[in-house]
Amino acid sequence: MAKYYDELPEFLIEWIKKQHMFWVASAPLSPDGHVNLSPKGTADSFHVMNSRQVWYQDLSGSGVETISHIRENGRVTILFSAFEGPPRILRLFGTGTVYEYGTEEYESLISPETRKPGSRAAIVIDVYQCQTSCGFAVPIYNFVTHRTQLLRMANIKESCDHPSDPEIHQKGIKAYWARMNLRSVDGLPGLLTAPDSKVIPVNNFDKESQRPKLRYSSSREGSAQSSGINLAISFALGALVATTLPYILSATRKFDMFTTRA
Repeated sequence: MAKYYDELPEFLIEWIKKQHMFWVASAPLSPDGHVNLSPKGTADSFHVMNSRQVWYQDLSGSGVETISHIRENGRVTILFSAFEGPPRILRLFGTGTVYEYGTEEYESLISPETRKPGSRAAIVIDVYQCQTSCGFAVPIYNFVTHRTQLLRMANIKESCDHPSDPEIHQKGIKAYWARMNLRSVDGLPGLLTAPDSKVIPVNNFDKESQRPKLRYSSSREGSAQSSGINLAISFALGALVATTLPYILSATRKFDMFTTRA
């Protein structure tokens, strides 16, 4: 059964800290515009400032929908869902504000020591209502680890932006923002100042960190298990034939001798 709160209760704040991912929903005002839903899963990117305000690091991607929609109308919804433990869905309804990379507001929230590669904005959300619901239909999943591909890609791009070179490097992160993040799919303004920022990107990424090991998909695992079972059956049948064949041949010879005498 759904429950509504005017602010985040403490038990939900503690629950949020244990979640590994969340979703961000936004939409333009135009009835013909694209409604957007973005999954976010980088560790330590979501933060609760107090019972009525949250924020997260917005990392670089091929689109800029959330930023564009918030600039136009401010509407945004955050969703968390329990994949482990008791079922629960949590929605945070709020009004968002975008603080781009290089601004004072951004730097007050995200220091170089906590900044993730490709971090292009801090999205601050003033929460005016929370809702929990059952989540009974959400599957149970076991968390393995966070992916690092996005961080590694952004770190490589940021390494191209040198402090000694005032020009924007074409393979750098700022050039990527200028190519990919200036407009939404509906043509709404996206990043306004970050691509031209004079601040040189610094992040906390450990290039020597271990890459996550991906397991085979369930279909491959099933195929491998099936192959193993077939091999075991074949081996057992071969052993059975090898064991019983001499007795069968002996019995056949005795039967031939008996029929010949008869």
